[in-house]
Amino acid sequence: MPTTFRRYVPEQALLLPPSPRDWLPEGHLAYFLSDTVDALDLTAFYEPYAGDGRRNSPYDPRMMVKLLLYGYATGVFSSRKIAKKLHEDVAFRVLAGENFPAHRTLAEFRQRHLPSFQALFVQVLEVAREAGLLKMGTVAVDGTKVKASASKRKAMSYGRMKQEQERLRSEIAELTSRAACVDAEEDAQYGPDNAGDELPEELQRREQRLGKIQEAIERLRSRQVDEDRAAGRKEEPVGAEEGKKKRAFGEPPEKKQDNFTDPESRIMKTSSGFEQCYNGQLAVESESRLILAAQVTQSASDHDELLPVLEEVGTNVGQLPKAVLADAGYRSEENLQRLEARQIQAYVALGREGKKSVVKNEDKYPATQRMKQKIETPEGRKRYAKRKSIVEPVNGWLKSVLGFRYFSLRGLTKVSGEWTLVCLALNIRQMRTLLAA
Repeated sequence: MPTTFRRYVPEQALLLPPSPRDWLPEGHLAYFLSDTVDALDLTAFYEPYAGDGRRNSPYDPRMMVKLLLYGYATGVFSSRKIAKKLHEDVAFRVLAGENFPAHRTLAEFRQRHLPSFQALFVQVLEVAREAGLLKMGTVAVDGTKVKASASKRKAMSYGRMKQEQERLRSEIAELTSRAACVDAEEDAQYGPDNAGDELPEELQRREQRLGKIQEAIERLRSRQVDEDRAAGRKEEPVGAEEGKKKRAFGEPPEKKQDNFTDPESRIMKTSSGFEQCYNGQLAVESESRLILAAQVTQSASDHDELLPVLEEVGTNVGQLPKAVLADAGYRSEENLQRLEARQIQAYVALGREGKKSVVKNEDKYPATQRMKQKIETPEGRKRYAKRKSIVEPVNGWLKSVLGFRYFSLRGLTKVSGEWTLVCLALNIRQMRTLLAA
């Protein structure tokens, strides 16, 4: 007996168009995200279009916000890929309502409204709090290195820059001299209107490279001046100190680097080696696993970021947590004293996990000594052990599940906005899971 297959006629036309919403199952993330965005105040996204009298009707900001958030919540970060998904993915088509904005339109909307996504981040936390999802008992803080939109091969050390600067100046001087000789010969032979242009093009190319190197040198020197002042150095002339050559105030070390593609990114050590990165900071609530604060810094070290992250938690949620967990990267006497002053129960590791911590000069570091005593108690070890299960899974979701391993934008301000955007999208995704439980 022959097998009977289900009817399959791909060329069959529909008499009536179906509703795209019938193509997605109930409880789909796209529906939850759409309903959440509809409940938020999007005034900041609409204000730039008010009364501008434009002829071409812009896409509704509500739809654009939904597309970007759903893209980031499902690991689609590129504006080109989102635009492609609008033709291939049912969820994107449902959210777009049969609109098809071009990738450039999506990219421009994202860049234009990056600050407004911070306001949405706070609004979503307010919704979570009203829904009883935030307990604000314990918060875990951690940092993760995220690659910048720049190759480390586009970076150059200060010493190499000075060598290239001298080489290019010499070549430009030689090319200028040769060009003058050629011009003079051609003027004498053909007249002043028939000058060749090969040498000027070559000269212009070298001048552009020299200009970029000079700009990078100025950035490095300006940065070094700030670092020297912060370190308490005085602006004094170069001299010899105990037989050693002393670095001039504001003069960068020879090995210090600057990147030509994204000058605001920094070389940082990652699990795969040294890369151009930013340091993404997170504060995650222990019960809900929601991100309460998201910041980006240019520093490879974490120890100066603990208090700023906690202050942002207070700003976003309206209160500080009762307890905070942080690894040894945030250890400093100043941090511990400030946490004590704010009456925040802190459990900050003083060394690598599994190794006994040692505090030298205990009289000079009383808060560190008190932390050592607290964290080595059975209760302290038990409380601190929860840190890994609170914040590190969130970092794992961002990087391994969503695939957010590098920024699409450049510059600290834009990168900070994109970090907020991806954390906002992850919070909405987590809220759906929590409310469905």
